[in-house]
Amino acid sequence: MAKSFEIVERIGISNTSISEAVQNLVIEANNEFKVAWFEVIEQRGRVTQDGKIEFQVTVKIGKKLFE
Repeated sequence: MAKSFEIVERIGISNTSISEAVQNLVIEANNEFKVAWFEVIEQRGRVTQDGKIEFQVTVKIGKKLFE
């Protein structure tokens, strides 16, 4: 049987670290559907108006359609 996946792209944000942004995003997605795999495709950040650092990641998440 062939396996099929849907790819969902999301952006995660954290004020602590890139790792926390990825982890929170993947856990949140896994609460909505079963995550088969994920890939970080972009990392970036910014300094907010109050001088804090905000970490941002774009992640592709693979969701299995049929088991």
